[in-house]
Amino acid sequence: MTLARHRIFVCGVMTVAFLLVGATVYRTVIDASFLRDEGAARAERVERVTVHRGSIFDRRGVPLSVSTPVTSFWLDPQIDTLSANDIARVADAAGISRSRLVFRLETASDSKFVFVARRLLPTVATRIEALKVKGIRSMTEYRRYYPLGEVAAHVVGITDIDDSGQEGIELALDHALQGRHGLKRVLRDMDGNNIRDRGYERLPRFGQDVSLTLDARIQYLAFDEVKRAVEEHQAKSATLVMVDVEHSEILAMVNYPSYNPNQSSRRDFARMRNRAVADAYEPGSTIKPFLMLAALESGRYTPETTVDTAPGSYTVGNKLIEDPIDYGVMALPQLLAKSSQVGATKIALSLPKTAVLDVLVRAGLSDPTYLGLPGETAGVFRPEEAEHDVGRAVMSYGYGFTATPLQLIQSYLCLAAGGVRRELKLFEGAQLLPDRRVFASDTVADVVRMMEGVVSAEGTARLGEVSGLRIAGKTGTSRKVSSTGYQDDRHIALFVGMVPADAPKLLMAVVVNEPRGEFYSGGTVAAPIFARLIEKTFRLVESNAARPLSMSARDLPDGDA
Repeated sequence: MTLARHRIFVCGVMTVAFLLVGATVYRTVIDASFLRDEGAARAERVERVTVHRGSIFDRRGVPLSVSTPVTSFWLDPQIDTLSANDIARVADAAGISRSRLVFRLETASDSKFVFVARRLLPTVATRIEALKVKGIRSMTEYRRYYPLGEVAAHVVGITDIDDSGQEGIELALDHALQGRHGLKRVLRDMDGNNIRDRGYERLPRFGQDVSLTLDARIQYLAFDEVKRAVEEHQAKSATLVMVDVEHSEILAMVNYPSYNPNQSSRRDFARMRNRAVADAYEPGSTIKPFLMLAALESGRYTPETTVDTAPGSYTVGNKLIEDPIDYGVMALPQLLAKSSQVGATKIALSLPKTAVLDVLVRAGLSDPTYLGLPGETAGVFRPEEAEHDVGRAVMSYGYGFTATPLQLIQSYLCLAAGGVRRELKLFEGAQLLPDRRVFASDTVADVVRMMEGVVSAEGTARLGEVSGLRIAGKTGTSRKVSSTGYQDDRHIALFVGMVPADAPKLLMAVVVNEPRGEFYSGGTVAAPIFARLIEKTFRLVESNAARPLSMSARDLPDGDA
């Protein structure tokens, strides 16, 4: 090799060495941050830290809705893919169609996370884990379980697959129950397994527990009674609401038909309707105690005042109003006990135009209850009807306007509380308006004494009697209206009662929609439901006035979802 060639060779070697050293220095010193970022992008991931939803309890700490841990399986499409054979095995083990799983994976091919199967029962999760398919990882989620099932479904509600409230308290208090999942940065190996936690990006916040005023024992008994009534009288539906008068707390709210919230795949929206807050009816003669209140307030009437209802009919304008028979001359207590339409009409037309309307408004019948349940309606109230004789006449016996069962019991709470208007309460922590007096206590006491005659051998609610207890109440039987007018074969049977009459502790409204058996009146269909339930629950409530401490959902054993 000549000297010139030797120099060229040495220079070339030195140049290559210089470039290698320069590149190394650049990569290790100048571009170190770039390498770290690239490595982290391939090895670090942000994982979701799931939290369990708050539980719902009754007033005694009985769980109405709890979250149980379940297993879900997921895949990172950027790291692993499933073979056709793996897809078939996993789909069969999970009990889903292969095409559904393929579609799920294909639509998430550009993401870093996709669920393979969610919220599985332990037996199903075990089958998938036994397959040991590479890339499929498990995580804990929570699934809602409702111990009372259909008994409390309309109040408690349901959640969807993402644990978000969809109905009832689950929806109304979703912001408190749901909490917020956390975000955690983790380091993974080449197989996608977590090898180190790098810290939280966002701390998890667990959902808050909620306590309702319901008593699960009474809820069960009430549900049995409305179910029995629907089946016995071939009714379309039935609704019952019971209230603790002193604290204005709802002890039971039931509807039948109902639905099982634990069967998430079956949704019958007609059965899911909470008729206590969503269905409005003409309340019929259950309004007459308020007519008596307006009469006494006017100063023109006393409990001893008599009204002549002969000959059992009365014409107002072009409308004929009739009683079943000619009751003749009756004092106000007898008129209320017999539920005379003619007597009610004559009293209403003798009062100032807005007298009855004003009483109903003060009692709260025209207002929503603002209870907080989704789907609540407020019925239809037409104050302008009080300007007309026919309007005032039909209003006196509960026609021409509508109210929900909840509105009806809200107005009766004024009578049970001695003339004090109280807001209904369903859950602890609810912000209520302060109690306010809207009627004189002695006037209300006179009306309540009249209502005792309704639940007697001479009254329309003699089947509502309970041995050893003084009961005050009022029946109602209203005809349903259609596009062709009022129907003679479709009725709403109602009864609202309080016990004991001299110092009410419990108040109950019963509504049976379209009973089709031999009996259809409020006295023969709704009042017996009241009597049977009061007989079962009154002593129970008296002996359990104090509330025991609530148990935590975390103390409950895990169960299948």
